[in-house]
Parts: sequence; C-alpha cells; structure tokens
Amino acid sequence: MSGIAIARLSEERKAWRKEHPFGFVARPMKNADGTLNLMTWECAIPGKKGTPWEGGLYNLRMIFKDDYPTSPPKCKFEPPLFHPNVYPSGTVCLSLLDEEKDWRPAITIKQILLGIQDLLNEPNIKDPAQAEAYTIYCQNRLEYEKRVRVQARAMAAPQ
Repeated sequence: MSGIAIARLSEERKAWRKEHPFGFVARPMKNADGTLNLMTWECAIPGKKGTPWEGGLYNLRMIFKDDYPTSPPKCKFEPPLFHPNVYPSGTVCLSLLDEEKDWRPAITIKQILLGIQDLLNEPNIKDPAQAEAYTIYCQNRLEYEKRVRVQARAMAAPQ
C-alpha cells in the first residue's frame, strides 16, 4: 500500500470526523481482523430536500487505488441507482471522478460526496451511463421523477 495514499486518507478521515455535511456518512471499512481499511470507504448520500431524491439515503462505496490522490477513487452505488449517470454496475459517471477530465488531487472526499449529491438531481445528459434512465429522463420527466421517488422511498433513511 502506498504511504502517500494512506497518509492522505488518514487526514481525510480526521477532517471528516471533525466536520461533515449533515446526513452524510463516510467511513473506512473494517477488515476481518477489525482493523480499518483506509482504501475502501462506506458512504451514504442523502437526497436533497425539495427534489424527488429527498428522503432517500443512497449507499456508496469508495475504492481508492495505491496512487491516490493522483488518481480519483472509484465510486459505486450499492445497490445501483436508477440514474442517467450511474452505470448498471452502480459506478458513478462524473467528470470530477475522471483523471482525463476534472479530477485534481486537491479534491476531498467531502467535495466528491457533495458533487455526487448534486449530480443526483442534475444529471449530465451529455455523458449518459445508463440507457433506460437516460431515455426516460429525456422523454418523460414526470415518469422519471416518479421512478426516482419510488427509489427514494425504497432507500429511505432510518428515522
């Protein structure tokens, strides 16, 4: 494992524990022996108030490579979401997470999660990853929002 990646992820964890956006979760997974695995994080993103996503808490796994922060983490919704920019595998398609596009090593876990939350209600139709969600979003917005609300209820945040 890369010392640079581990050091950066330790700092990210400290910063997150000190201050993070309300309703969000981000924590390293535990290995079988109970130690922390800083290279894989369990996250949860709340749907924004006033959007069809409201009320849902969407589970996401962040997988960091040894060359982080030079390369971005892979972010994957588990289970996969119905969304134009989420591949059927659950992987998020976002320029912020693409080395060839907008990724910069200074981007934090907090910024990634907030960016993904924004993407939920503001899909990038120029970069579709899921044919069904993309087609319904473009052709029938009411049907799309209805499907999103059903998904939000199915993934409701525990009260």
